[in-house]
Amino acid sequence: MNLRMVKTSAVDRIEPEGLPLSGAARRPTVAECAQMERDGYLVVRHFFGANQVADLLRWTMELESAPEVPGRHWVYREDSLTQPGRRVIQRIENFSPFHPGFERLIRNGALARWVGALMGGPVVLFKDKINFKMPGGGGFKAHQDQQAGWGTYAPIFVTALVTLDLAIEENGCLEMAAGRHREGLIGEEWCPLDEDDLSLQPVPTAPGDVIFFDSFAPHASKPNFTGVPRRILYLTYNLASHGDCRVRYYADKHASFPPDIERDAGKTYVFRV
Repeated sequence: MNLRMVKTSAVDRIEPEGLPLSGAARRPTVAECAQMERDGYLVVRHFFGANQVADLLRWTMELESAPEVPGRHWVYREDSLTQPGRRVIQRIENFSPFHPGFERLIRNGALARWVGALMGGPVVLFKDKINFKMPGGGGFKAHQDQQAGWGTYAPIFVTALVTLDLAIEENGCLEMAAGRHREGLIGEEWCPLDEDDLSLQPVPTAPGDVIFFDSFAPHASKPNFTGVPRRILYLTYNLASHGDCRVRYYADKHASFPPDIERDAGKTYVFRV
């Protein structure tokens, strides 16, 4: 069998010709690192295999069915766009400390290794969430993650988006604006961007695909008007050299936008970006 040498950002690997390793079993290539730097995002198909995706879906359903109690994972709901009066789960955040499977995957697995290679050093987890986008679930206006006050914690982040369900235009797949990350902040903090100026392009993904994107890359997604959910795992990291800010970030977020179970009945909470 012919072998080829694949130069990565950290090591040289020998791989069988014609039998590429899955993303989870290797490191990003030089070409992939260059694409990330050029576009602000990188799509890696088949990063996780079917068995790994099945585990991720099972863990997601475990979180979805777990009791909502203060001090545990955070659950947020939204009004359905297709069934007036019905509330549907929108996302779950801050769950990794309470789920051993996710904790191992997020902190010690291939995703952190890839992000470290793309960022140029060891990384720590900043934020963990699952966007459910159930049937009738809303979309997200165009924004840069860095607009959400993240500069308070670190100068840049990289998020690993892990596709759990088929994500297509009809159910609100991610839309990206390639190359605009190089301009820094292109909008005011906490304000959505003008989509007419962005040339957003849909990036459909299949279960197991991963999109890596930095916190200055503009992105958006449309509502889900299909009959099936579009669940996606979002894991955000920063360089360890900039400190471990996860606890401080979630304490700040809790003060302004706590999970549904911990909200004051007479207070209005508004999600911005």
